Amino acid sequence: MKKLILVFLAIVMVASFSDQVVAQTSDTEGANAGAVLLTALTVSKTADMHFGSSVLLDATGGTVVLPSNSTTRTFTGQVATSAATPVAANAAYNVTGTGLETYALTLPTTTTVTHTSVSAGVYTMDITLMKARFNGAGSDAVTSTLASDGTDSFTLGGTLTVQASQVGGIYAGTFNVTVEYN
Repeated sequence: MKKLILVFLAIVMVASFSDQVVAQTSDTEGANAGAVLLTALTVSKTADMHFGSSVLLDATGGTVVLPSNSTTRTFTGQVATSAATPVAANAAYNVTGTGLETYALTLPTTTTVTHTSVSAGVYTMDITLMKARFNGAGSDAVTSTLASDGTDSFTLGGTLTVQASQVGGIYAGTFNVTVEYN
């Protein structure tokens, strides 16, 4: 009987321990969190683009090419250089934003300049093929990386098309350049 009581007590004890054994019903796993906060990307013009003074030698027209990194123009057709002022100048810009981030330019495909006082005859010219040269770059591009201090700069050039029978005088126009993070 003593054995039977001991067996019975052993069963009761095992049963009471098994009530306290609980299967796992949840689990927790950690994850990393992060964010990237970019400062606003800004572009500011420091110089306007000007193709300088040129001479239309006859009524057939031609082009004036202003490179992106130089004011040494090339001419085609019946357009030639002139010693008159103003001289050629590249458009120039400064860019600021978050250091070491890449960005891209959007340049206009065509910009029209219009004679400032005549509105008859051939009184508009188009600027096309705009190209940018970033500070310190060896070739033209439309993407760049901001320096560690968040700065960069670039200059622009393009091709001015002088049409046949173009009216002589002063021409002016405007264009926009856009910068955007990649």
